[in-house]
Amino acid sequence: MKHLLLVFIFFQVFSLFGQNKSVDFSFYNTNLPLEERVDILVSQMSNKEKIEQMMNDAPAISRLQVPAYNWWNEALHGVARNGKATIFPQNIALAATFDTTLARKVAEAISDEAIAKYMVAQQKGNQGKYAGITFWSPNVNIFRDPRWGRGQETFGEDPLLTSEMGVAFVQGLQGNHPTYLKTAACAKHFAVHSGPEALRHTFDVTPSPKDLNETYLPAFKQLVIEGKVEGVMGAYNAVNGVPATASIYLLDDILKKQWNFDGYITSDCGALYNISQRIHYKETYEEGAAAALLAGTNLNCGTNYHYLEKALEEGYITEELLHQRVTQLFKTRFRLGLFDGQALNPYWNISPSTIHSETHVQLSKKVAESSIVLLKNKDHILPLSKDLQTPYVTGPFANSSDMLMGSYYGISPNMVTILEGIANALPLGTSLNYRSGVLPFHDNINSKNWAPFVAGESDVTICVVGTSADMEGEEVDAIASQNTGDRVSLSLPKNQVQYISELKKHSKGPIVLIVASGSPVTLENVEEHCDAILQIWYPGEQGGNAVADILFGDVVPSGHLPITFPKNIDQLPAFDDYSMEGRTYKFMEHEPQYPFGFGLSYTSFQYQRITQSTKKLKRGETLRLSIDIKNTGELDAEDVIQVYLIPPKVTPQTPKYILKAFTKKHIPSGEIKSIQFDLHSDDFLLYNNDGKQEWYKGSYRIAIGNALPSQRSLELGAATPVVTEIILQ
Repeated sequence: MKHLLLVFIFFQVFSLFGQNKSVDFSFYNTNLPLEERVDILVSQMSNKEKIEQMMNDAPAISRLQVPAYNWWNEALHGVARNGKATIFPQNIALAATFDTTLARKVAEAISDEAIAKYMVAQQKGNQGKYAGITFWSPNVNIFRDPRWGRGQETFGEDPLLTSEMGVAFVQGLQGNHPTYLKTAACAKHFAVHSGPEALRHTFDVTPSPKDLNETYLPAFKQLVIEGKVEGVMGAYNAVNGVPATASIYLLDDILKKQWNFDGYITSDCGALYNISQRIHYKETYEEGAAAALLAGTNLNCGTNYHYLEKALEEGYITEELLHQRVTQLFKTRFRLGLFDGQALNPYWNISPSTIHSETHVQLSKKVAESSIVLLKNKDHILPLSKDLQTPYVTGPFANSSDMLMGSYYGISPNMVTILEGIANALPLGTSLNYRSGVLPFHDNINSKNWAPFVAGESDVTICVVGTSADMEGEEVDAIASQNTGDRVSLSLPKNQVQYISELKKHSKGPIVLIVASGSPVTLENVEEHCDAILQIWYPGEQGGNAVADILFGDVVPSGHLPITFPKNIDQLPAFDDYSMEGRTYKFMEHEPQYPFGFGLSYTSFQYQRITQSTKKLKRGETLRLSIDIKNTGELDAEDVIQVYLIPPKVTPQTPKYILKAFTKKHIPSGEIKSIQFDLHSDDFLLYNNDGKQEWYKGSYRIAIGNALPSQRSLELGAATPVVTEIILQ
């Protein structure tokens, strides 16, 4: 028996050796060009093997020594769904920092943790979902309507802000090595996708050429051309009658031919099913799969690409096309160094100690502090003194860890709630009191509630209200939403509004309202009851410490709104109308509650002298602007300097304002800083109704300030902007 076993092993080894003799393993030769290496590998695959590699859960091909790999990984604001990781503030909060340097640092920290986690997972043999390094982030859809539950994942409503923050994030994820990607970022969801969630699998968007090119495409274009993003995810919906993942116009004409995209294209998860079964663009599964492949979709998140075998048999696709599409996928895997071994890739030496390191925890705190927006500060109530005798913390999210996380989160062993952060900040001997007082989204079951009366015994009442990812988010996760993840109303839940009213009725001291949300919350029937208001978004694991630092003046607030806060839902167009008419700060006709770009400080800034290199500008020229900004208050602080173009009304659809540049600068108390901006003549091009950019001659105004240059901003306390004029010739 022992002799037979040895013979069996010998023949197995000989057979394996014989098989491998016929395999060309020169694709492991790092001296060959990447394209050649990839072609050597893919050319040796059967059609069935190629098809299997084009689904997110790609199996191993043992005879070619190709390991299994799962493309589905998430890293929106930290490595998500993959165990312990640093939880950074949600992306809408990152956008509120208006700080591209901070955005890049966050992404660098995320990719550090991702690489370390990946190497550990490989050692454990974990090649499953969420354990890889191809991340389906960032989300650069435009937050065009504040009701959209997934708007929290975005960088707000402005194409320029979204582009600049998105590029910085991509660069942080992908690194700057000449040969290797650190991790692979992915711009999603391409294109024209921002709710409603309930209709995302079936709706057909027909944007005007102007809206498409002016609003919906610029961030994707910038991430492809400047950011060199490695992946693009197609949207669920159809655009102009064609599912996005089967759109030759979007994926081939624009993405590849116009923008020269050389990365991989993935479907959103389950989107290929929609092509035939929900949108009914094609009749059969195989026709739907073929349509996606023909348009340019390389990867199917899901299993519908199994139907490519039948599509190939029936002549819907060719073997040559199949080869091209899978080749692009392996270019990404080779760029990540997955076939080069650990020694050659410097990124693969990152230590596991970086995972949830103290450096990353402090970075999360820094981002949260920089993102908090001071919306109101009556009589300079804030910052609070730490000498308070009887502060009172209350509200449904005062002691909530879930509120901190937002959607697409990792797992942290160090969540700091608002209550905990305040308790950490106050000295011993302070009679800090806490009661939640009200349930998050519905009336208290027990009508006996002493919580409002505690406000009558307290020096100050700090009330933490808002929403959470249970109420707003992706359709499959927002379990408290009555609208499939979106918000029917922008106001706080009625029970929270009533509770704030009760607190006001009984309080003897000021009320500080802290609002947590991933989208605008209207404060009608609330704002007047509060002496100070902080918008904290979903602030990540260090949210409590960050809020405490702002409340007690250890940090001066410097966040600014990346999205307009309307007064009520009546100021908005229909949710399912993708026209930009009446939307965002560019086209809104109503006076908002809080304008785009707005945010107060504990100090004050004065925008003074502005100089410009020329009064007249021709095509091909550059305008240099210089603005002097003085910190006229008593505290060192940061301010967000914003440059807006105010064009003449050349068409009925001309934007009222267009953000053209921004920067965040630290300005010491009493000092003046001179900030320069260069605007190229291309920055003055306006979109016509055909979606083309034109040079319209005439007089344009340029306003530089720290909020949208509107009367409403001034009423709320923004600095008076400095306005100049430029004539386009």
